[in-house]
Amino acid sequence: MPVLIEIADAVVAELNAATFSVPLAAVRGYRPVFELGEMTALHVSVVPHGQSSKALDRNRDSFDYSVDVAVQQKVEPTNATLDALMMLVEEIADHFRRKALPGFPAAKCVEVKNDPVYSLDHLEEFRQFTSVLTLTFRVWR
Repeated sequence: MPVLIEIADAVVAELNAATFSVPLAAVRGYRPVFELGEMTALHVSVVPHGQSSKALDRNRDSFDYSVDVAVQQKVEPTNATLDALMMLVEEIADHFRRKALPGFPAAKCVEVKNDPVYSLDHLEEFRQFTSVLTLTFRVWR
């Protein structure tokens, strides 16, 4: 199995084993797109994003593997509802920051991106909260 997929699966396992302020059930996929009617339930999707490498020395390379964690739900756009989902996104980011993955201990999270913090277009057009975290894990081999 490709390393990027192994890391994505380890992220799913870690998300599902953790306790957050909002209960979640993460799944890995390639396309976090759902029918709008399905979006009343919280969806947390882990999607392979990218990989890069650079030489460390004559015998080893440093590989960076990125996965996206999408948090999506159709909501009433009140401050309280959006604040709770923003808190969940922050909790997920904090959970992985500078951490090795228990399911793939050679991979350590070296970068967390969340820009933009949510999709204003999705909120206005679909009344759907969508936030995507990009987690980058470094592996030396």
